[in-house]
Amino acid sequence: MSMFPSALDELIEKFASLPGVGLKSAQRLAFHILSLPEEEARSFAAAIVKARETVHTCKICQNLTDSDECAICRSPTRDGDVVCVVASPKDVAAMERAREYNGRYHVLHGVISPLNHIGPDDIRIRELVDRVAEGGIREVIMAMNPDTEGETTAKYISRLLKPFGVKVTRLAYGIPVGASLEFADDATLMRALEGRQEI
Repeated sequence: MSMFPSALDELIEKFASLPGVGLKSAQRLAFHILSLPEEEARSFAAAIVKARETVHTCKICQNLTDSDECAICRSPTRDGDVVCVVASPKDVAAMERAREYNGRYHVLHGVISPLNHIGPDDIRIRELVDRVAEGGIREVIMAMNPDTEGETTAKYISRLLKPFGVKVTRLAYGIPVGASLEFADDATLMRALEGRQEI
């Protein structure tokens, strides 16, 4: 039997269903929402509803937007010949923080993961192939996480794009800046050696 009213239990449950939010954090969030003035609580709820109703995927790159095309696809200063393929919209934000990449993106909204019953048809691979088939793209950069699912997805897409004659590359993996060699695992050291550059 719960010590909280059913509406509060339901709110805690909803917060606890979010990724990375445990029961104690969910309770803190729920109590915080209840402590807000009514106008702020309504504004918070309205922001959730508005985001859910207006945010959708860009018709070109599948990133999140509230118009037909996202700001990156609309930008005349971005290089449309190069497309960086990422697993999620969060990855676009990470790449943009680096301020080094000036091409466009394609967001898959997941990676191939047989253990989680996610196959190629469950993510936005077909849209990428269609984009490349239209022409005008000379390089596709695979920027998925360097794990089994990311590597599997990158190799699968690479095979699909081969007939189109585009250059398919992947991000270099290796020793992070500021890290110590003694703590690097074998796979990381191998990737670092493969991706070495002349200085």
